[in-house]
Amino acid sequence: MRDKIILNASKLFLSIGFKSVTMDDIAQEMGISKKTIYSHFSNKTELVKESTLCVFNEISCGINTITELHKNPIEELYEIKKFVLMHLKGEKTSPQYQLQKYYPEIYSELKDKQYEAMHACTVSNLQRGVALGLYRKNLDIEFVSRIYFMGVSGIKDEKLFPSENFSKAALIEEFLEYHIRGIITAEGLKTLHKFTNENQSISNQSNA
Repeated sequence: MRDKIILNASKLFLSIGFKSVTMDDIAQEMGISKKTIYSHFSNKTELVKESTLCVFNEISCGINTITELHKNPIEELYEIKKFVLMHLKGEKTSPQYQLQKYYPEIYSELKDKQYEAMHACTVSNLQRGVALGLYRKNLDIEFVSRIYFMGVSGIKDEKLFPSENFSKAALIEEFLEYHIRGIITAEGLKTLHKFTNENQSISNQSNA
């Protein structure tokens, strides 16, 4: 039951918002009593923490599965992008903004975990890209990996990129291309063109 509560709470938090969702809402959604929820979680803050960790672990596992395939580094980044976009489909609010505002300690802990996971993944991607001649040999890998994390975190900032003006999917797409164009070689550019052309074709089909 505990895992079911976490799963259902996670979906509600992402779709409605950490602040807006109450324990009553979760109980009603699941068809259980609020008392049942409190038998597993002492308060809402504890449930928010467990829910954010659950989502983090799920996304981390998905990304690890992709990286274990050892695809072309540029292709790997696009596969990760597609996976992340799939996860964002249910988000109608800005979870990161609300988490940061109403649960700063949980937000800080989550951000540390995100950095650790993303740093390792990005460094590996950069090293393989340089070795394959797709990324520039003179890259400062530690610097680029940190800048990339700052960028990925930054485009989620609701103040900088309000959701009414910026589509999450478009932001992720634009930032990924921005990142890759800054580090690729002429050979890497050929690979990038392949994916940007494919994305353009998909976009045209969707708008037809």
